[in-house]
Amino acid sequence: MKPDSSPEAPPVDEAGQDAAASPACVMSFNASDPTGAGGVGGDVATIAAMGAHALPVVTTLLMRDTAEVFDQHEIDGDAVVEQARSILEDVTASAFKVGFLGSAENVSAVAEILSDYAELPLVSYLPNLSWLDEDALQSYLDAFRELILPATEVLVGSHKTLTDFLLPEWESERPASPRELAVAAAEHGTRYVLVTGVMLPAKAGQFIDNVLASAQGALTGEKFELFDVSFVGAGDTLSAALAALLSVGAEIQAATGEALQFLDQSLDAGFRPGMGHVVPDRFFWALPPEEEGAEAPADGEAAAASPSAPSFPDEPPAAPGGRRRVH
Repeated sequence: MKPDSSPEAPPVDEAGQDAAASPACVMSFNASDPTGAGGVGGDVATIAAMGAHALPVVTTLLMRDTAEVFDQHEIDGDAVVEQARSILEDVTASAFKVGFLGSAENVSAVAEILSDYAELPLVSYLPNLSWLDEDALQSYLDAFRELILPATEVLVGSHKTLTDFLLPEWESERPASPRELAVAAAEHGTRYVLVTGVMLPAKAGQFIDNVLASAQGALTGEKFELFDVSFVGAGDTLSAALAALLSVGAEIQAATGEALQFLDQSLDAGFRPGMGHVVPDRFFWALPPEEEGAEAPADGEAAAASPSAPSFPDEPPAAPGGRRRVH
């Protein structure tokens, strides 16, 4: 028999698959959003675009279009737990992302699961939930504050949403700073806040700031030029991208910078599939060259960005048949 002189084969799992080639897995607890802009659909697209693999757990069913949310049909907490437990007994997750969970009961159910994986990074996104009735909103936020924040490494949200949530008694004419929001979050156990849409003075030009902060102060951030349109799914895109990067052990400041760059270019290449808001294009890097006859990318150049070393073009190309830019 001919001796085997080939290099030692990489380890394989029970299914015979190359374990070394498996991407990091990120579990997303989020709503089903029929627009595909946010919710588990948006998370799956974002996590895949970052080179990781999504484990989506549906927490509620949203009734919405690209302009607004009309209602929801909540999923029973036991069903949420069963979805997550079933796959976690089979697949090893490397990070978690929490989006909209639907109800205070589901917040409790998800928190119970997260408590068994306290060593893994958790990115929590708090969207604008003003469409909920007042009692449901208050019970949801109370449960989120008590049960999700203590397990959260990074809390993501708009400046207004996080101010209303973390500093409801804020009365100063001066907007709360990202550090002040981080101090309030730290009181509940959250290490960092990633605050989006921080308005800058008019003299700074038409820009908004996005800042990662801890209780000690601002750590990093990136300014975005103001768009002339409104988006749906931006917060889910940012938080899912950050979770994908943290799933492979990326350092928090570097991961935040990469996630913000990814969001910026996803928005820049955004498109309007309906009559409402613009949807981020998470696969901007896979679009064909902007100019007809432009030099095609070399093999591998258009591959999905890896969480460990994402690489995004400075200018995403336009879609075939017309522009997909929104500003």
